[in-house]
Amino acid sequence: MDGSGWQAVHDLLRQDGYDVAVVQNPTLSLDGDVAATQHVLDEYGGPVVLVGHSYGGVVVTEAGTHPQVEALVYIAAFAPDQGESVQTLIADPPPGAPVPPILPPRNGFLALDKEKFAESFAGDLEPEQATFMANSQVPWGLDALGGAVSKPAWRSKPSWYLVATDDRMIPPPAQRAMAERAGATVVEVPGSHSVYVSQPEAVADLIRQAAQATA
Repeated sequence: MDGSGWQAVHDLLRQDGYDVAVVQNPTLSLDGDVAATQHVLDEYGGPVVLVGHSYGGVVVTEAGTHPQVEALVYIAAFAPDQGESVQTLIADPPPGAPVPPILPPRNGFLALDKEKFAESFAGDLEPEQATFMANSQVPWGLDALGGAVSKPAWRSKPSWYLVATDDRMIPPPAQRAMAERAGATVVEVPGSHSVYVSQPEAVADLIRQAAQATA
């Protein structure tokens, strides 16, 4: 997804006086997305809380070693360790776990099946909004799927994690396991993988916690 789904969270944090930037990841490769994120981080002269959703968790794990970053927040996100990628983390799903409807690669890009998008990614959104999100998907490069983390920032910086308990993209048990491994402060919220859209106040609350704890 692009950054437009973060508008409600953005607005809530801005109302509280926080300076907020939403990084538009090119999603061609992990290296490219880390470069784009660090380009935005370079604009700031003070401490930053870096937030990632889904694959964005891989990006913030790698980009979070930037000196401006004081804390990491994962929203139903992958939190890989050194040498791990989305590809390795989803390679062996637990029995009975929902299978994300990722279509076979085409021209080096991946996408979710539009017909199954709402059920898997946006089960708690209005059908029209889920349809728009399905139709506005950003092509996801194979180099982003396979991009491995070199130095996970959560090993040296505090982290917070929001588990979406109705997620059908990243199983909640996998979210809990990654959060525990990272030593994250965890909250659980009823919501789909699109919890940042459906539950913006809960997401903003966790980001506020991270900001206040590291102020």
